[in-house]
Amino acid sequence: MQNLQWYPGHMAKTRRLIEANLKLIDVVVEILDARIPFSGRNPHFDDIIKNKPRLLVLNKADLADKNRTKLWIDWYAEQGLKVIPISCTTGMGINTVIAEARALIQDKIDRERERGRNRTLKIMMVGIPNVGKSSLINRLIGKASTKTGDKPGVTRGKQWLRIKGDAELLDTPGILPPKFEDQTVAVKLAYTGAIKDEIMNTELLAYSLCDYLRDNYPNELCTRYKLDTVEGLKGYEVLEKIGKKRGFVISGGEIDMERAANMVLDELRGAKIGHITLETPSQLNEQE
Repeated sequence: MQNLQWYPGHMAKTRRLIEANLKLIDVVVEILDARIPFSGRNPHFDDIIKNKPRLLVLNKADLADKNRTKLWIDWYAEQGLKVIPISCTTGMGINTVIAEARALIQDKIDRERERGRNRTLKIMMVGIPNVGKSSLINRLIGKASTKTGDKPGVTRGKQWLRIKGDAELLDTPGILPPKFEDQTVAVKLAYTGAIKDEIMNTELLAYSLCDYLRDNYPNELCTRYKLDTVEGLKGYEVLEKIGKKRGFVISGGEIDMERAANMVLDELRGAKIGHITLETPSQLNEQE
């Protein structure tokens, strides 16, 4: 697998924007992709945000493995972090986001109310690219006022937005770490589309994805692509069988592996293979 790095100039600018505005903020809402609840976090956020109250939101929970989502909610609770699963597609959990964020500073709100002041809750929204921040904001404010897209790097600049229920939201563009210390993290980000496909070898990416699915979701893989078994096969052999089943045959009887790779990645991202989560807390411990 190639060494993946992707850090456009606007991401460095975003870090400075977050640091400059943090003093104005009550609560940071960090959006994660529920399919990569650990790899989908920018580890630099801990240094930037420090002790500011933080709510973790697992978006795309409708695409993820529910049993694994529960494991991650419990794991983060042990780290002292509140996590809620949501789906911007179905609307699941959206109405709880502001209430849970407010609950993190309820004591402060109550103290100010006793002094006769009504506090406007100020939230900063952060996350890596392509986790659905703009979609969540549009849900929260009830209209499409921010650009959304299924490719990383759509949101740019600083936007303050008014939310129903006496709250204001500062949106920030998605930001990845400037360097991936662990390439397995980078690969998982690439699986879900947080890193642009254009900068990577999608065939190699699909090979490693097929390896993971073979070991963790063999039934879903076989059912989706009508395979008898994937046991004992290497990732590229699994992809080759998939390409053959789908009729991706080119001249000389060879399989169009690039086409098969792009299809498998697209179908993972669209949950057509099944409800897939690409890591568990126990697998994280094994890696360490």
